[in-house]
Amino acid sequence: MEVIQSIFQTLCLPEFYFAMFRSATPVLLTTLGAIIASRSGTSNIALEGTMLISAFTGVVVSAFTQNAWIGFLGALLSGFIVSNILAYFILKLKSNAIISGIAINLLASGGTIFVLYLITGEKGASTSLASLKLPSITIPFLKDIPVIGAILSGHHVLTYASLILVFAVWYMFKYTRLGMHIRAVGESPDAAESVGIPVQRVKYIALCMSGVLTATAGAFLSMGYVGLFSAGMTAGRGYIALATQAIAAGNAVIGMLASLLFGFCQSLANYLQSSGIPLQFIQMMPYLIIIIAYTAYCAMVERKKKKKQMRIASGK
Repeated sequence: MEVIQSIFQTLCLPEFYFAMFRSATPVLLTTLGAIIASRSGTSNIALEGTMLISAFTGVVVSAFTQNAWIGFLGALLSGFIVSNILAYFILKLKSNAIISGIAINLLASGGTIFVLYLITGEKGASTSLASLKLPSITIPFLKDIPVIGAILSGHHVLTYASLILVFAVWYMFKYTRLGMHIRAVGESPDAAESVGIPVQRVKYIALCMSGVLTATAGAFLSMGYVGLFSAGMTAGRGYIALATQAIAAGNAVIGMLASLLFGFCQSLANYLQSSGIPLQFIQMMPYLIIIIAYTAYCAMVERKKKKKQMRIASGK
């Protein structure tokens, strides 16, 4: 009963929902990147590694230049480079997308720690680097509205950017030529090529866009979420984004809702750490909920597929 009461009290706090949006931001940005790559017919498995490299680069560049925005641009550039490497392996060398992505993830996991040690002599975190953070934004008028102001005002600039990008990605796929080309290539490369769409170029652009969005998520982790780089700080968010992208089925708005579900569970887990529930279960909860949601989604899709096959078989 005490745990239930604690959960109920937590759900009544505006700070809880503020933390939900903050926790959802890196997953949402990475989900959008995964959606773009997926709609082009290419899976970007290197999300985790791209986030890690970008988080590291943003911290190092901002520390040496003493400019947070230059550090952010450095993070985006690193994501662009990583996505180009992935595109070269997949599109030019025709290597397996999953193996190539996993290789980049493993390289990022050990490589960032190695380079951090070369630069600072530290192996765990960049505590000796005077890195900078990107700013948060207080929205005039909105901040003065009770409850709503406490939830929606004062977020990190990249949190607001992620919400804007949701509708930008939705608009791109629905109304722009590039979005239609990406959809056409993903649905049928041969048909797209037959009408003059450059399939390889479209897939390359989609992977680059995916890499830049994922790099934005990495920059948020190290330049907004905690303010430094630490080993393994992505904590599986890149893999979670693959699940939320699958749940979204190419729809950016549904991807946002799935990411907010993760943010909700992550925020709840943070608030429940002093409730007496075993810490290991609390830390596992956000990932477990996403796995359950993805399993339920797959079961629902399979059931619809079987019903459709039965209707076709019965001639209805």
